[in-house]
Formats: sequence, structure tokens, C-alpha cells
Amino acid sequence: MNATTRRLPSGAPLPRLGRALADAWTITLRDLNHWALRPGTVIVGWLFPVMTVLMFGGLFGGAISVPGGGGYFEFLMPGMFTLTMLFGLETTMTAVTTDAARGVTDRFRSLPMSSSAVVLGRCAADMLNSVGGLAVMIGAGLLLGWSWHGGPGAALAAVGLLLLLRFALLWVGIFIGLAAGGPEAVTSVQILVWPVGFLSGVFVDPATMPAWLGAIAAWNPLSATAAAARELFGNPGHGGGSWIEQHAMLMAAGWPVLLVAVFLPLSARTFRRLKG
Repeated sequence: MNATTRRLPSGAPLPRLGRALADAWTITLRDLNHWALRPGTVIVGWLFPVMTVLMFGGLFGGAISVPGGGGYFEFLMPGMFTLTMLFGLETTMTAVTTDAARGVTDRFRSLPMSSSAVVLGRCAADMLNSVGGLAVMIGAGLLLGWSWHGGPGAALAAVGLLLLLRFALLWVGIFIGLAAGGPEAVTSVQILVWPVGFLSGVFVDPATMPAWLGAIAAWNPLSATAAAARELFGNPGHGGGSWIEQHAMLMAAGWPVLLVAVFLPLSARTFRRLKG
């Protein structure tokens, strides 16, 4: 007796997921091709954090003491890895907003493709770019004298937390880019990147700030990832007595999960509701 093959209907979840991933990969390749035509933009984006490391490590490092001892440069590098995950977010916002303003997004929406493919593809392309940028930063840190003192497993865990933060922040940028009225509106958001980066434990111990400002800095998601990365890399950290600082590892995983849970659905819904 011949066995009967049962086929899933075309509208079943698995075929829909496969089509969505295939469409997202197409969008990813589109963005990667754009970068291949303009490699200078990508290279400058990768080298800018290196310049920031040289500026803070070389100009200000000698004047900053690390709580509990240790060199400031080793304290700084995990923080700069974290800040690198924030850098370039305005590029994501601008690209999404520009596509919407030029009608590219409307064109995608008119095609027989998954409605989530555009935002997923953009996120995937930017994640690949982020991996390259983080690799450049780690290489620069090693050349300048930074090193990790834990095992390879702990170092990979630190890299994983850094990329998890980047993944979460990308969904924040995609949502803002879709919700913005045009490329000009993104400019007002771009000026917040530096305050968010500085108001954290990336460069200094939040305990050295005024109490109210230090509390805000300690609850900054960047602070949790920077503290967790320092712990996993075996680099000097600032410790801290507050609950958020004592549970940096937990918060370094919890903050990104929360951001993704909020902004991924918002991004998908905002894309579907864009006016044609």
C-alpha cells in the first residue's frame, strides 16, 4: 500500500515563515549591495569608535581613576564596545525614513511579499554591519594593549550580550524611522545618541555622579551591558551597591529582551499602517 503524503496548506504557519525569511533575505541583500557600492560610508562608521577610544583613552584616561584599581583603558574598552552598539543607530533610522519618503517602502508593500520582510531584512543587514564594526573595535583594542582575562567561553558570552543589545536597539531605531514624518524629523532624534551614551557607566562609575543622575545612569541599558562585559572579559569594573549594579548580568539580558518585545511588534504594526 502506498503511503499518502500529507501536504501543508499554503497558508500554514511554516510555509508563511519560510516565505517571510526568504523575502527578508532579499531585502538584506539589497541593503548589502548598497553598502558595497559605497564602502567608504561603512569603513568610516567602523573607524569612528576607534577614534573615540583614542580620544578618551589617550586624552582623558590619565585623569580618571578606576574604582578598586586597575588601568582605565581596560575599564574603558568594554564600555566602548557597548557604545559601539549604539553608534550608527541614526543611520538605520535615516535609511528607513528615506525609503518611506521616497516611496520605496510603498513599492515593497505593493509586492506579494511578507509585510515583515522589509523591517526584518533591514535589521539583518544592520546586524551584519554591527558584527563587522565590533570585530574592528576588538581588533583595535587588542592592538592598543587591551586584553580579556577570562576563558574563550566568557569572551564569547560577552560578545553575545553586546550583539543582543545591538539587536534590540536596532528595533528601536527601525520603529522611530518608520514613525518619523520624514528624514528631517530623524535629526531631532540623532542628538539624543550622545547624551544616552554619556549618561551611563560606559566612561565612568555612576557613583561619581550626583545621586539622581547616577541612578538614571545605572538604569541605562548600556550600563548593564558594559558592566556585564567587564565582568565576562575579566576587566576592571566599578561594582556598585545598588540592586541594578549587582545584577548587571541579568539586566544585560533582560533589557534587550524587553526592548525587542516592545519595539519589534510596534515596528511591524507601524509598517503595515504606513499610508500609501
